[in-house]
Amino acid sequence: MCPSTQAAHRPHTFCDFSLVFPPDPGWVRTARDAVGTALRSAGRGGMADTALLLTSEVVTNAVHACRSSGCAEPVTVYGEWPEPATLRVLVHDGAPGLPVRQWSRGDSVGDSVGGRGLYLVGVCADEWGVCRHGPGRGKSVWFELGE
Repeated sequence: MCPSTQAAHRPHTFCDFSLVFPPDPGWVRTARDAVGTALRSAGRGGMADTALLLTSEVVTNAVHACRSSGCAEPVTVYGEWPEPATLRVLVHDGAPGLPVRQWSRGDSVGDSVGGRGLYLVGVCADEWGVCRHGPGRGKSVWFELGE
């Protein structure tokens, strides 16, 4: 289930933002930097390490899903403050299928090169989920962090 957005009905204490870019790995750093800027602007640097890690993981997964499926649709990162001390980041891509959490507690770190992104999101985020938007292909992965 996707989180509902009520940004239009609340005062803008913090700045909501979005970033749209092609599914290219070079944009992962830019997405991470955008989240970092939002955190600094809101005076919420205490959650920066976790937010930047999770943003990197989710955006990397979206870019990889697009590239491996041949999807050329852009990736979009949305950031918002549903509450003053809570950051929500939602990453949407147009690739088919849903992401799968591949790394379980019983796996050894050396067993695989990738697949730990959603595991990290599940462990580190206060809330997270995967949802579909609209009638077309694609999905969104979102997470929330609070202080």
